[in-house]
Amino acid sequence: MKIRKVLNNNVAVVCDAQGKEQVVMGRGLAFQKRAGDRIDSSTVEKVFTLQNPQLTGQLGELLGTIRPEVLAASECIIAMAKQTLQANLHESVIIALTDHLNFAIYRYEHHLPLHTVLKWEIENLYPQEFALGTRALDIIHQRLAIRLAEDEASFIALHLVNAQLHAEMPEVMHITLFMQQILDIVKYTLHITWRTDALSYNRFVTHLKFFAQRMLGKQGVTSVDESLHDVVSQRYPQAYRCVEKIDRHVQKNWHYALGKEERMFLTIHVERVRREMLVADELSAEFKR
Repeated sequence: MKIRKVLNNNVAVVCDAQGKEQVVMGRGLAFQKRAGDRIDSSTVEKVFTLQNPQLTGQLGELLGTIRPEVLAASECIIAMAKQTLQANLHESVIIALTDHLNFAIYRYEHHLPLHTVLKWEIENLYPQEFALGTRALDIIHQRLAIRLAEDEASFIALHLVNAQLHAEMPEVMHITLFMQQILDIVKYTLHITWRTDALSYNRFVTHLKFFAQRMLGKQGVTSVDESLHDVVSQRYPQAYRCVEKIDRHVQKNWHYALGKEERMFLTIHVERVRREMLVADELSAEFKR
């Protein structure tokens, strides 16, 4: 295996004998190595091969920043879901779910819980996925000694639903148009340049997809903790002002008003993508100098 990109001492993107990209993991397999070097196959503990090369890059980027036990928990949940649902989940679920679990753990550690009043709807519309989400919380507790809030079962269920989603074309078109409008508002309001191959960009797009599906289905979300909304709005003022602009746009063009919880959740995502894109721009400018 020839290294294409070193992500950290334990993760690298490589090319196999057919020239196809893979993500490989193993303790110290990329230590003191660089692009073009070869990896000893005996040091490889995990190999990930995705059909979409862009997804391979995003998976590599993600695995270079998370703890191995988070990935292990995600893999266990996905394997359980495939067996229970007897369905072909989209290969991007390994990225979306692992990234979500990593972010959920971050929120747990920083005392930023997120609640959803859609729990009843999710539990009744997607009973299998919700049951899997509940079992997933036990897996996370067993592997990471962290007991996430019950609301996380709903979010995990939505990721599993999305991995199976085959929407009708009119809905897909509406969701695509809506997402592009929001991306443009964020881009021009915060003066950032989108890197469409970046994990943070695709993480934000995933959130917008869920939001668009709720909006088109008129499934509003009402805040259950207004004090947390106020904390987030004060902590991330630039992102919150951007979300207020999004809210005005959505009310005018889509006849939908964001609830406080939706504004809070969206603010957290906007702030995250804002910071990561600005760092990428700074690194790019430094490289050019």
